[in-house]
Amino acid sequence: MVDVTPFLYEYEQLCASVDKLCAHIASQFPHEMRCQEGCTDCCHALFDVPLIEAISLSNSFSQLDDAIKQRVWIDADKIDRHIEVLKRNFYKEHVRTGDADAILHQASRERVRCPLLGEDARCVLYAHRPLTCRIYGLPLEIHGQGCSCGRSGFVAGKQYPVIKVVSLQDRLLDISRRLVGAIGSPYQDLATMFVPVSRAVLTVYDATFFGVHSPEAEEEV
Repeated sequence: MVDVTPFLYEYEQLCASVDKLCAHIASQFPHEMRCQEGCTDCCHALFDVPLIEAISLSNSFSQLDDAIKQRVWIDADKIDRHIEVLKRNFYKEHVRTGDADAILHQASRERVRCPLLGEDARCVLYAHRPLTCRIYGLPLEIHGQGCSCGRSGFVAGKQYPVIKVVSLQDRLLDISRRLVGAIGSPYQDLATMFVPVSRAVLTVYDATFFGVHSPEAEEEV
């Protein structure tokens, strides 16, 4: 097996620090922060996760009850196919128009149901959800531009403490790069790979995936 434990621990520590920051901002602006149980707005979005988050999701997902996994696998397969079609269409439109901003805006408006969203409107991996899900609903800064959930009470133009999304992404990519390097994978591009949640739960991140020989395989030879 590929040992990614140290990197998963580092990722979990990052999640804990982000949760603490989110709680602090929410306590300062309780009326503006309107996330509540039953709201699934952030569960219907088109976004990808980096390698370390994909591995974390896959590992946590593998520990769920078999009945839940079977349901999620079926939904994830359908959703993953749908996302692939969307991305191909976005690429064709980008080639045709060259307007990257318009494509990103169009992608942000897509309503793609997360396969981890249960029939009871609850996430089956809530405690292990990606950072994108954790910070949704709070004031964010992306490439110098402020934004927030349309259902929140945060007002455009007013000053709020913000979560810098690009900085978080850089941290995640750094962990992913060091993980791939430590494993010794010949596929260095995996470090900058982003995939949908649907693909993450459908993938087994083992020695075969990383293209390395596991000690178990060597013993069997």
